[in-house]
This record gives sequence, structure tokens and C-alpha cells, in this order.
Amino acid sequence: MLVYPCGLDVSSSALRFLSSRLREHRRGLGTRWRRLSAGRQALLALAHLRNGHPYVQLAAGFGVGTTTAYRYVTEAVEVLAALAPTLTEAVRGASMKAFVLLDGTLLPIDRIAADRPFYSGKHKKHGMNVQVIASPSGRLLWASPALPGAVHDVRAAREHGIIDTLATADVNCWADKGYQGAGGTVRVPYRGRWETLSAGQQAVNRSHAKIRALVEQAVATLKSWRLLRRLRCSTTRITVLVQAVLCLHQASSA
Repeated sequence: MLVYPCGLDVSSSALRFLSSRLREHRRGLGTRWRRLSAGRQALLALAHLRNGHPYVQLAAGFGVGTTTAYRYVTEAVEVLAALAPTLTEAVRGASMKAFVLLDGTLLPIDRIAADRPFYSGKHKKHGMNVQVIASPSGRLLWASPALPGAVHDVRAAREHGIIDTLATADVNCWADKGYQGAGGTVRVPYRGRWETLSAGQQAVNRSHAKIRALVEQAVATLKSWRLLRRLRCSTTRITVLVQAVLCLHQASSA
């Protein structure tokens, strides 16, 4: 197999953070020797998450077996996922802000047409529903566990306890029409055809859309990790991948 150099658009702080966590993990396990150092293992995991390179290519590039590459990436992902903030922690940190932004996004997966629970009628494709909470400036604060793509946004928000947690913390939240009927502190635009709304309602919806638009920056941050743009792994592993990416983002932007 031919090997070629490849750039990785990830901050050095993310590499240092993951390397440090892996060294701590190895000390906890009492590991004496590995084929790759903690720093090289961290780089291997970041290359997989950021660029979505398959294990065969990663193994060739780092001079290890495919099974070893898979094991190293899985270990790093699990270490990161365990450090990701919980919903309660994220909302507690956002309680000092004027409001937060809530939106759902679909992470495309490789599934056949028969897998109806994973088919999103809204997006017309198979995927996993992930709820995203962002700051007023569009910074990613929290990402939820993944649910099948057929789950509606407001139902997903209820299942994750997002609405109740925001209401308990008295944090105002701006969301789109997909959260109609959510209640609590969730604010949604007026429903109905544009021409049937009053001038005041149209003005409110325009203002609402301008405020809420910044949540797309948080969604883009999540999907800048190319592995999440087209997932080919088991759906049971997607949650830990999302949590790992969330942890890396929090660590590199702190």
C-alpha cells in the first residue's frame, strides 16, 4: 500500500489534551508498552475523527495492524466520551447567558431502504437525530445522544430531558417550528403561512429567525469532523463518537 502525508486541520491544543488524557488512562491501566506512544495514538484518533479515514489507511500510515488501529481509535473515543459535559452541566454553564439556541441535525448513515426507524421524512435520507444546544454567539455547548432519524425534534428534546432541564434552570431557549408545543422556556416562531400572519407576527418571526440562525454555526462545528458526515459504523457507536467530538471541541476552544 502506498503511504502519503496528509494535513490535519485540528488545533495543537486538541492533540495535547487527548495525549494527556491517554497517558493518564494508560497509567491507570498499568500499561508498560504500546506500538504507538500516547501522542501518536492521539494523532491516529484525530485523523480518523477529523478526516474520516478508514482503519486500513490509518494502519498503513502509522505502521500498525488494522485491528490495532481500530482498538486504538476505539479506546481514545471512549476516553473522550467519558469526559464530555452532561446536559445538566451544559445548562448550568449557560444559565448566565441571556438565552440558548436549540436545533436538531441529522447525521447521515449507511442504511438500506428497509430500515424505516432510521429514515427521516424531513431530510429524505437515513440518519441519526442529534440535538444541539448553542450559545447566543453560536458556540457549541452540548450535543445529545443519537436517536433514530425518524424521531421528531420535539420528541427527541423531550426524551433527552432538554425541555425540563432548561425550564428548571430558567434558561430561555430559541428554537424553530419543529419544536411547536414544547412548552417550558422554549420559544418558537408563529405558525402559519406567511401571508396569513399579521404584520406584528411577521416582524416577530423575522427577528426570531435572525437570532436562531446562529445555531447553524454549532451544527457546522459538529459536522466539520468529517466522520460524522457519512457514518458507516454501527448505530450503537454513534453516540460515543458525537460525545468525543463534543469533548474535543470544548477542550480546544476553552
